[in-house]
Amino acid sequence: MDKNTEMFGAIPEPLASEKAAKDRHVPVMLDRCLELLAPAISRPGAVVVDGTLGMGGHSEFMLERFPDLTMIGIDRDLMAHRLAGERLARFGDRFKPVHAVYDEIPEAVADLGFSGIDGVLLDLGVSSMQLDERERGFAYSYDAPLDMRMDSTESLTAQTVVNEYEEAELRRIMRTYGEEKFAGKIASAIVRQREQKPFETTGELVKVIQKAVPIGAQRKGGHPAKRTFQALRIEVNHELDALERAVPNAIDTLNVGGRIVAMSYHSLEDKIVKRVLTERATSSAPKGFPVELEEHKPSLKIITRGAEPPTEAEIAENSRAASAKLRAAEKIK
Repeated sequence: MDKNTEMFGAIPEPLASEKAAKDRHVPVMLDRCLELLAPAISRPGAVVVDGTLGMGGHSEFMLERFPDLTMIGIDRDLMAHRLAGERLARFGDRFKPVHAVYDEIPEAVADLGFSGIDGVLLDLGVSSMQLDERERGFAYSYDAPLDMRMDSTESLTAQTVVNEYEEAELRRIMRTYGEEKFAGKIASAIVRQREQKPFETTGELVKVIQKAVPIGAQRKGGHPAKRTFQALRIEVNHELDALERAVPNAIDTLNVGGRIVAMSYHSLEDKIVKRVLTERATSSAPKGFPVELEEHKPSLKIITRGAEPPTEAEIAENSRAASAKLRAAEKIK
């Protein structure tokens, strides 16, 4: 039994169509991420957490550029661990994989024997690998089982949500997590259809959504299933709940002088990242208080100006970078 099997249990076998991770994955805003993290992770003995390991693209470049760096790679997806593990095996003990969700950064760091870390990277949302693996059911452009689990060991699937949630709950999920203005129409159509036959595939769901969304909205609003699929994915994987915990947990684990870089791909993620960073970078002294006590001083310094977008060149190279928004901060207390 190899190290990965011992650590993670049974890892899915590769598909015949799989390419090497480095041939499939273009890391988003790579140069900017490394530039922002460099002052913290270039120090001898530095430790960094890639909280969304994916196929290991960002991790590989960090390990190459900073030869004294130790990388803790966290991901809930067992297939990601297999692909990234193959890609990063040449770095030996400098790469330490952990099967967990990114809100478990403090536990992962402590279990590995570290008292703190010098950098955190969070590349949020669904990964290229998850979109490309058709049988995972993340993409509305392929007919596949309604799954959408980032961690295949979990029990809740999109099929369960679509077939068993009450209509009001489906409507709430689509409005809240998908910002879908036709949530009511879509939820009602889903319930009517499942009374005839339970949903099994993404294709069946897409057809119902296409009929429920007005033709005029489909012409100018992108694919009609995009927002519903986003909402289902977030519900199945509890993404926003985990992110609410992950950002403060990551900051708390940073050493003074450590840095956090987070990339979001939709407004719900970015709002959470922005709020937490802003709160930690703002004095907590009561308004009008004459002296700012030490406990009131900010613990973070924002080091990006607003949310930074990718360059046009990056978008041309990797279309999935188009919606990325990057924010970063340094721990100062």
